[in-house]
Amino acid sequence: MFWQKRFDDFAERMRRYDLPLRLELWNGRAFDLGAIPRVTVRLTSATALRYFLPPTLDNLGHAYVEGDIDVDGALPDILDAAVGLAEHGGKYHRHAPQIVRHTRKLDAEAIHYHYDVSNEFYSHWLDDNMVYSCGYFRTGQDSLETAQLQKLDHILTKLRVRPGDRLLDIGCGWGALVMRAAEKFGAHAVGITLSTNQYELAKERIARAGLSDRCEVRVEDYRDVSGSFDRISSVGMFEHVGLKNLRGYFTRMRELLADDGVVLNHGITAADPDSLETPFGGGNFIQHYVFPHGELPHIGLVLQEMAAAGLEAVDVESLRRHYAMTLRHWAARFEAAGSVLRELAGERRWRIWRMYLAGCAHGFEQHWMSIYQVQAVKAGDAVLPLTRDYLYAT
Repeated sequence: MFWQKRFDDFAERMRRYDLPLRLELWNGRAFDLGAIPRVTVRLTSATALRYFLPPTLDNLGHAYVEGDIDVDGALPDILDAAVGLAEHGGKYHRHAPQIVRHTRKLDAEAIHYHYDVSNEFYSHWLDDNMVYSCGYFRTGQDSLETAQLQKLDHILTKLRVRPGDRLLDIGCGWGALVMRAAEKFGAHAVGITLSTNQYELAKERIARAGLSDRCEVRVEDYRDVSGSFDRISSVGMFEHVGLKNLRGYFTRMRELLADDGVVLNHGITAADPDSLETPFGGGNFIQHYVFPHGELPHIGLVLQEMAAAGLEAVDVESLRRHYAMTLRHWAARFEAAGSVLRELAGERRWRIWRMYLAGCAHGFEQHWMSIYQVQAVKAGDAVLPLTRDYLYAT
């Protein structure tokens, strides 16, 4: 009765904000929180009440994943309703992140959890080349396939990859970047990943494309790589490195980089330099369900740690709006393939990815997080042209 009374008071308070939401309880009672409810949230038992007091995005996401609530409505409306609840349902205090202790074992387990769902699972909502990172949209009408090819070329052009260059791609995914580097730019490319599924498919794709003489993929930790490389890329990987390990990560890049070499780091960053957290508790959901041990630095910290490692940042580009567009494409494809994905991954994981993709699209649109490409050279090297004109040359 205590929880019921508190929930009744909460629902009454929420009505003043005209949220497009109906709350249905397990006992048949219903509360309309706005004049025109477009979303219905059904609480399956009394235990679900605790998630609404307060209704942070983390609490609501947890309730949905664990089956304590079911939701009906269009995905954009569901997100609007959830954000409205989190914003008005109780003040959320941002906090400094808990620093995670990263080890090779923990990092490998985290990669396995996120990326080794199954290759087929990802194939239903990624582009044809299975690029699982932010695309590069030259117009708002670009297809996902076009945007991802443009992103690969944008990175390789920034790196000024030349025929015969030795390229290292840290966190190579399913091999799209190393294949493009070899096929279009003439590089000898090496990709490393900790995902067995990614490695097996990337190796198969490289062989099928006839690139085995110029492309190689390994299951290897970046800390164990040896050799010298003219160009180094890292796309969507450093989020797994850990805040305390950033300097060591960039130092390893510099150690592997040949004189007159160029590196490019492409990764998600926090928008708030003080808390490194997203508003209304959404980051806790991602940490718990999606990217175990993932940590997002602010761009200021990225540049600071790069400089301390002996790398000079020469170009910094925000792709925040590009990632919002990419995620909208992914979320739409995920929704369209819902029944197949549910069967492949199971109900719980389907719910996790569904909320994660749509929620991240909203988060990037609202500048709750950002993403940057940082191009760098060894400190003091004069490797690149004086202007950025080469990036846009035909």
